[in-house]
Amino acid sequence: MEFRPSGSSMVPLIRSGDLVTVAPVDPVKLEVGDIVLARVAGTVYLHLVSGIDAAKGRVRISNNRGRINGWTGRERIFGICVAVRGNPRPGALAKTAPQEPDAQI
Repeated sequence: MEFRPSGSSMVPLIRSGDLVTVAPVDPVKLEVGDIVLARVAGTVYLHLVSGIDAAKGRVRISNNRGRINGWTGRERIFGICVAVRGNPRPGALAKTAPQEPDAQI
């Protein structure tokens, strides 16, 4: 899936209007610093994983300016950002989940 997010909370990693590519993710493989598409408290963000609580199966989501959005369950992580402006995100492809043919995020 490709789209152009708006806002400045992820600058300089992602700027408003940059083309980003998101792929299904295996949430068990996530690490702090990954950029994910996730729902936190009813809002969907393209933000950083800033903490992992494996025992509770959840991750903490934050922007790139130090604001913490909160914790969310692994089932609310919809994808991982694998490219920004056509430039691959290091290590992100190794964290993608197998996808069924014709499946959508």
